[in-house]
Amino acid sequence: MKLTPEEMGALLERAREAQRIWAETPCRRRAAILRGAGARLAAGADALTETIHRDNGKLPLDALAAEILPALLAAAYYVKRGRAFLKPRKIRGGSPLMANKQSRLIRKPWGVVGIIAPWNYPFAIPFSEVLMALLAGNAVLLKTASLTPRVGAALEEIFSGLALPPGLFTLVEMPGKDAGPAFIGTPEKPGVDKLFFTGSSATGRELMVLAAPRLLPLVLELGGADAAIVRADANLDRAAAGVIWAGFSNAGQSCGGVQRVIVLRPVYEAFLEKLRRLTQSLRPGVDLGPMATAKQKSAVRAQVENCLAQGARVAAQSPGASLQDEGLAAPAMVLTGVRAGMPIMDEEVFGPVVAVIPAETDEEALALANASPYGLTGSVWSRNRRRARALAARINAGAVMVNDHLMSHGLAETPWGGFGASGLGRTHGEMGFMEMVKTQVIVDDILPGVRRDLFWQPYSDKVYAGIRAVASLASGGLAGRIAALPRAMGAVLRYWSSR
Repeated sequence: MKLTPEEMGALLERAREAQRIWAETPCRRRAAILRGAGARLAAGADALTETIHRDNGKLPLDALAAEILPALLAAAYYVKRGRAFLKPRKIRGGSPLMANKQSRLIRKPWGVVGIIAPWNYPFAIPFSEVLMALLAGNAVLLKTASLTPRVGAALEEIFSGLALPPGLFTLVEMPGKDAGPAFIGTPEKPGVDKLFFTGSSATGRELMVLAAPRLLPLVLELGGADAAIVRADANLDRAAAGVIWAGFSNAGQSCGGVQRVIVLRPVYEAFLEKLRRLTQSLRPGVDLGPMATAKQKSAVRAQVENCLAQGARVAAQSPGASLQDEGLAAPAMVLTGVRAGMPIMDEEVFGPVVAVIPAETDEEALALANASPYGLTGSVWSRNRRRARALAARINAGAVMVNDHLMSHGLAETPWGGFGASGLGRTHGEMGFMEMVKTQVIVDDILPGVRRDLFWQPYSDKVYAGIRAVASLASGGLAGRIAALPRAMGAVLRYWSSR
């Protein structure tokens, strides 16, 4: 169904009317209402797990662990912390010379927030964003992926079942290609007030072009080709098991999963052997689920064939179906012999494929990790946590984990988002919550009896000299400050002067 401009305009107007009512509702009351979302989710967790499984093929355990559980944690976290996030905050003064000016930050909702959700994590990603947006006082228009309509209906059931003003939350059904233009609108017929999109980097760039005429703010959570660095002192059993999960859960269809595994030379062969054994032990349909669409499987097949044609080798493959078979089942694959210019190194491969690359030193490993246009996540595997944290801080990625990978998206308190081709802005945590509000500063003059500021008209040489003296007090050396003090004090008296 494609909404006409008139229908979209009616949805927006209804949402704006509801938002005006909702924004006047105290945050404590909003939180109490939205607490019901977590309760409804908890009560229907098993049914929702099955719904996700039916819609995109994700294994039930993957759906429960990576979608339902994080959504429950997010519901509890934001309902508890949202009021504190929205509380006005005083800004500490920057200089005694401006002590009469007291500043305070105010958080204001954007109005109508648009959310375009992906098919690979169709529940957890939009659930948290909808919850944050509503708690912050916004209305929400949600477009879920056409591939996962049952999940969209489940989200609608959860939020529409709460005591929200009519029109505050609306599930919009339309083809994905129409959603961007409809949500963004034009300067003459504006759409939403802020847009959150999760999807490919190519689509993210298209949305930026559409948003530019309106200067519409966007939060874009895009692709990744993420790196894991395995140091020589790593626990290789844990590292191999972690790479298996982060690389192959959800059939590798995770933007923050492992794609490039960079292993220090002294442990390269030992690590590769552990990874080979674990990959070959994966059970189709039990440990490894199918890909979501034939189109996605075909894209991954073309990328793998490109790598092999350029000299890459398959070091390990899980049993069962091959990429050439009909159907959606795809094997987990470990590639070696890769180099720059291959898709596995330069592109996002959105499927169960990882490459293992040797490096001689930490510095070489870091250079390889950062040799990518993407910067979503990364990881460092090491028993030396201090050294691992130092190395992690130098990886060009928005979320870097030590001795784990991918899971930080499930931490409600932790911001999520990347650098470069991986997107703009943040979701999750306080930083993500702040994306749901506009920040306003209120500056109050608290000096009693003031007639004018010292820099107001009428101007004169005396006024110039007084302000110059104040500037010397602010930044001069000790002798200069002492010399400037009498004239600066005279300038300050202008606050109470009638001329």
